[in-house]
Amino acid sequence: MASAGGTPVVFVHGLWLHADSWGAWVDRFREEGYAPTAPGWPGDADTIEETRKQPERVAGHGIDDVVDHYARIIGALAAKPVVIGHSFGGLIVQRLLGQDLAAAGVAIDPAPIKGIVFLPPSALRVASIALKNPGNKRRAVALTAKQFRYGFGNAISAEESNALYERWAIPSPGKPLFEAAFANLAPGSPAKVNTSNATRGPLLITGGGRDHTVPVAISKATVKRYRKSPAVTDYREFPDRGHSLTVDSGWREVAETVLTWLKEHVL
Repeated sequence: MASAGGTPVVFVHGLWLHADSWGAWVDRFREEGYAPTAPGWPGDADTIEETRKQPERVAGHGIDDVVDHYARIIGALAAKPVVIGHSFGGLIVQRLLGQDLAAAGVAIDPAPIKGIVFLPPSALRVASIALKNPGNKRRAVALTAKQFRYGFGNAISAEESNALYERWAIPSPGKPLFEAAFANLAPGSPAKVNTSNATRGPLLITGGGRDHTVPVAISKATVKRYRKSPAVTDYREFPDRGHSLTVDSGWREVAETVLTWLKEHVL
């Protein structure tokens, strides 16, 4: 249960990881007096096993659906939360913060928002898992252990990568990948973020130096998109970390960096 009276924190997972993967973070933030929760995306079942058995439940949900889902969750809270997201969850966090629905945001190795033009080859390789088949826009897409190893676990041992895959991996909707891939061709793209919002709360963006799914170049380019806003936009980099940085054996380093940043901004 969440800590009574603490600042609410909402954790937002990305593609291919179940919300339960935030469990260690929820416990750590509760220790610090926050009131944390980690809701799943629309269609996610309460358990990993159920989600794997019913992939059709998550199929077809796009970025707007996910944003609206979390906006409703936030609307039921007693105060604006800190929102913390990983990968596509980081894009969702930026949407929520840009819409003034959150007190602060942390986007950990976030998926590219509209305006990010260059996507490194490794990012395209991961995205192609869904994009290679147009029909995947309406389907749920699952990773193989080999694909997970490349996209998430390349900076850790094969044994740890396989263990994380077995423990946390779930099918996810392909639609968000299509929306992000064609964001710069769509004027009303759901991947568009209000980066010029001058009154929003502080934002922290992170980059993983060995991240294949969201290479550090994307994180740095995202920070630059906020250069016209006087609101706080900070950046932290983890040079030796891959996309599994929130769930692998080094998760605590990332969590403590986030907690330190929140304390610096009295959040």
